[in-house]
Amino acid sequence: MPRLFGFEDMAHRRLRETEAAAIRQAASRFLVRQSYPGITEWLNDEGHRTTRGGKFRPATVAGILDNPAIAGLAEDEQGNLYETGGPQIITPDEFKQIRAMRKAKQEGRSRQEQRDHLFTGTDAADCGLCGILLTAAPSNSGSRGYRCAKHTAQHPGGCGKIRINADALEAYVGEHVLAELAKPEVKAQLLVAREQMLSEAAELRKQATEDRKKQQELGEQYAESSGMSLAAFKSADKNLSKRIRETSAEARRLEQVRHAPLGGVSDLVKWWKHAPLAGQRGVVVLLLEKVTVYPAASRGSRTVDSARVSLSWKKWGSLPTAEKAV
Repeated sequence: MPRLFGFEDMAHRRLRETEAAAIRQAASRFLVRQSYPGITEWLNDEGHRTTRGGKFRPATVAGILDNPAIAGLAEDEQGNLYETGGPQIITPDEFKQIRAMRKAKQEGRSRQEQRDHLFTGTDAADCGLCGILLTAAPSNSGSRGYRCAKHTAQHPGGCGKIRINADALEAYVGEHVLAELAKPEVKAQLLVAREQMLSEAAELRKQATEDRKKQQELGEQYAESSGMSLAAFKSADKNLSKRIRETSAEARRLEQVRHAPLGGVSDLVKWWKHAPLAGQRGVVVLLLEKVTVYPAASRGSRTVDSARVSLSWKKWGSLPTAEKAV
């Protein structure tokens, strides 16, 4: 039986630091929801190899991150975790979070398709014909894609006429985003912009908290028979719930910018290739106002260019604004 990656011995008492460092990075990537295939590709491209000398596979990576020894823990027959006194590559709390995320991932595989799309949760990609946000949807062949959903109660106003391959769109946007991010003057402006957006997100979180208190007070007021009618209570409660949802959603969107790499990254192209979605989305939210997709020049065309996609940049200082990328 081979030794566990990250350790020098079978008893898991001595670390092999170069491998332990790779596990820490892999765990960090998983905790920001990078997929096992994505982590595997990064490990192999960085030159890491398994204890048998071969390339990593997603199942191998999953097995390492699911082994409690990496957190100085062991597991009894009932599945209870306990401390062994061994060295910790990651903390027990991080390991438990990874376990919980893996379980949720297994239970909710039907939602993975949405999470694996760059623009999900950014409110950035919209339809050039009707202005409705594009949603993640596979093509008839099963490849990743985005589309303007047809009009339904959940998606009012959608024309259903726009569909685009996700890989092609994301590669096109990534190329232009990295070109902007590489400019020293832009990076300096974005450092300030990121703090502004995080500050705005904090204010939104504060507003949502205050509205939850108001909602609780409203319920108590109604329960005390204050003379408020049921209709008035339901209307006020509905309005507060709507405002809480909207402010919380906007806060989550803005908070994604904390993952944007504005310092300490020497090779942005390499970073983008292996970056967790959280990092890529942070860049998109920070730089782009909208990614507007128009109809293809011909049916079945996979060409993505400035005639098909318009990039509207946020107005941070000298950044280009509302013009088609060239």
